[in-house]
Amino acid sequence: MIRFDALMFRTTMLVGLVLACQCATAGPSGDAPMQRRAVVVDEQGDMSPATLPAGIRVVRDVAYGSDANQRFDVYAPAHAQDAPVILMVHGGGWRIGDKAARGVIENKVARWVPRGFIVISTNYRLLPSTVPLQQAQDVAAALVAAQNQVSSWGGDRHKFILMGHSSGAHLVALIAAEPSIAIRQGATPWLGTIALDSAALDVVQIMQSPHFPLYDKAFGSDATAWTAASPFQQLSAAGAPFLGVCSSLRKDSCPQAHQFVDKAVSLGTRAQVLEQPLTHMQINQQLGTTSDYTTQVEAFMRGLDPAVARLLDDGYRQVAALPVVISR
Repeated sequence: MIRFDALMFRTTMLVGLVLACQCATAGPSGDAPMQRRAVVVDEQGDMSPATLPAGIRVVRDVAYGSDANQRFDVYAPAHAQDAPVILMVHGGGWRIGDKAARGVIENKVARWVPRGFIVISTNYRLLPSTVPLQQAQDVAAALVAAQNQVSSWGGDRHKFILMGHSSGAHLVALIAAEPSIAIRQGATPWLGTIALDSAALDVVQIMQSPHFPLYDKAFGSDATAWTAASPFQQLSAAGAPFLGVCSSLRKDSCPQAHQFVDKAVSLGTRAQVLEQPLTHMQINQQLGTTSDYTTQVEAFMRGLDPAVARLLDDGYRQVAALPVVISR
């Protein structure tokens, strides 16, 4: 039995990794549940629910549009008041992924909700039915809906931090580069943006060079569309502070992060790159653990707002993490 279980575990991991890495050739949109399960396996190694801190408030599947994927989950302190908010956007090659995946939320919620933050994790419509520029518009719509409702969960609409991993990092970087994507939908300006290991900050350069097939599935063959979906090309004015976290183990992530940040700084934005010797998945999974990595991200967060700094420095309450299964 032990050998069988080990074999099944290795097989499940392999299937998850293959599906995640070959997301550009995944099945039709009707296979979305299967694809999302694959991402959970890829990012966490199992299908178990996230372990959440005891006593927090969880609100599932808040709608910000008519599509089933236009939903977000809220994780809030039980008695939050004017709390800063982290809006998290999952990755998955623009085609797969889920807001409730363990690697997306577990350590971030465990770290920041007991300190007094609200964490909101959002889904968005996926390829092939929805292209990345429209996905960025979805994220912007989620931001607007969250800001409009956050007072009911004890949050402050003026204290949002955008955060995304992988393709989700591309989406928040695109909104950071072209804030009108969100502002014209009614968004209140946010405090800053944290992009976790995007290698798609310069879409034009990617598409004009040898690249993985997943980029063809995402960005197509229209050069005009490449420009519209490219954070580097859309960046044209100073904006909210920006942190580009990148894996130094990857070939393309850090060079693009430095290129984007250099341009942002030249335009007057407070921006910086944080290189980490972590894998692409670890950049997501390990944020929120007790580590130098989390400490450096929080150093950036401290500079965004005095309320954020106060909670990070003085507001932490040690809460034992217990396995909590919340029905959807």
